[in-house]
Amino acid sequence: MKLIGSLTSPYVRKVRIVLAEKKLDYKFELDNVWGPDTRILDSNPLGKIPCLVMEDGSTVFDSRVIVEYLDGLSPNAKLIPPNGRSRLEVRVLEALGDGICDAAVAIRLESLRDPARQDEAVFARNQAKLEHGVAAFAKSLGDKPWFSGVALTLGDIAAGVALGYLDFRVPGFDWRTPHPTLAVWFDKFARRQSFIDTTPVA
Repeated sequence: MKLIGSLTSPYVRKVRIVLAEKKLDYKFELDNVWGPDTRILDSNPLGKIPCLVMEDGSTVFDSRVIVEYLDGLSPNAKLIPPNGRSRLEVRVLEALGDGICDAAVAIRLESLRDPARQDEAVFARNQAKLEHGVAAFAKSLGDKPWFSGVALTLGDIAAGVALGYLDFRVPGFDWRTPHPTLAVWFDKFARRQSFIDTTPVA
């Protein structure tokens, strides 16, 4: 398998962490989809990363689709429950993590515009998403060691990736002070080798 992605995308990082936790072999190919030399459209008609290229040349795209496929490749270290309420809970946590990353990306892109053309409403709207999203993570975690069940799931990975991306791209957003228990959980999660090895590089 080949994963096409970047070193900064949180969606790519989520997939890379799943690959590491599942101990799946793959080749990582860097592609700057914003650059003039990108070839991502050859693999993903939407021109987005991550994109997983299979041995037969077929492709899988959208991080949520990719991680579900990867989790089904091996019975070891199952990250998504097979059915029922627990499965729904994990998938909702993943959607929450992706949504926080979406808002952080929107803030990042707006901050790169000419200051005279920046829209304060964009900042305010997405800042509110960050605040409410992190609060929802904190409420879901409570005082449990893991978000769902007694072991690592995709919900934990999604939360860790989202919080890590906030530290990387929105460092002025203090989510730790209002959510100390979540901060302690994140510090523990951040010591996992899969998280360390996928630290974003600007």
